[in-house]
Amino acid sequence: MAARKSNKPKAKVNLGPPGRPAGGRNTNSRAGSKPAAKKAAAPRSGAAASRGVVSRSKGAGAGGASRSAASFSRDDAPRPKARRSAPLPGGRRGEAPRRNAPVAKGLGGEQVEGRQAVRELLIGQKRKIREIWMASDIDAAPILDDIEQIAHAQRVPILEVARRTLEDTARSEAPQGIIAFADQLEEASFADMLKTHNGVAPFLVAVDGVTDPGNLGALLRCCDGAGVTGVVLPKHRAVHVTPTVAKASAGAVEHVPMTLVSGLPTAIQQMKDKGIWVVGLDDSSTNTLFDIGKLANEGICIVLGSEGTGLSRLVKDRCDTIVGIPMLGQVSSLNVSAAAALATYEVTRVRMAGRA
Repeated sequence: MAARKSNKPKAKVNLGPPGRPAGGRNTNSRAGSKPAAKKAAAPRSGAAASRGVVSRSKGAGAGGASRSAASFSRDDAPRPKARRSAPLPGGRRGEAPRRNAPVAKGLGGEQVEGRQAVRELLIGQKRKIREIWMASDIDAAPILDDIEQIAHAQRVPILEVARRTLEDTARSEAPQGIIAFADQLEEASFADMLKTHNGVAPFLVAVDGVTDPGNLGALLRCCDGAGVTGVVLPKHRAVHVTPTVAKASAGAVEHVPMTLVSGLPTAIQQMKDKGIWVVGLDDSSTNTLFDIGKLANEGICIVLGSEGTGLSRLVKDRCDTIVGIPMLGQVSSLNVSAAAALATYEVTRVRMAGRA
């Protein structure tokens, strides 16, 4: 078979010396020759701009509503730049932490999502906030105005980011268009929790193996409302403060003292040694929650088990007494956050009645 002819033009061969094209023009840099002017690079706004992040300007729209990131122009009227902040874990300013960045051991809480949770983070003023992200298309709302005003007063930079970027970074199901990056929550002293402060006996809640972040968040919200003075969490086989926990707690993680213990049975024994009554909650008990009576006026710790298996055997053995919640319907039990609400407010009811 005859070879097919190619219609493509042949490439021109450069017959000049190295560095010199066929036309004789030298492309090498020589002494005394004038280098070609480089094309001016477009101005860059740093790592933040490369990810669709711009500084949030005050007064943009009614009620401080944000301006779309796509409409951001350098020819607009001057506005304040975001203040410099410490780099985020695993990333530069305006970048989300890397997914594979090392996670610090402790309570957690470095990423806070949800409007109420971010607002309480600012109000608490207990840890450094690096920066706050808001979705560029977020609708105006009074709580967002509060967040902007408090953040401005505390010199916390607020950056506008594309909705897609924010949601890709979020670790909860509904971040509500806002994420804050902060230092880790600081643990309270377990020994300090066992002391009486200002005439108030210890009112503690210990959690045995709770792994659902939504339940832990709701539990912490109940603890804050009922006046619990401290929450004890195991270091292992239990959820700590994740973005979902912070959001479900509505910001209560910023106000309820929490501590981590290596072993809950050992911690319970230390409580008992300090004269604190330890009351476990378990459906199998014939005693009811409403039988604790005057124990609530003394130092007390309510121990709540995991959603599936309840209290572990060692923890149950260490408790002073076990009580249950009467279930008069067809369902056999409540989830741990609902049980926490009943138990903590029963203690609060008894204490308030004693002070009356």
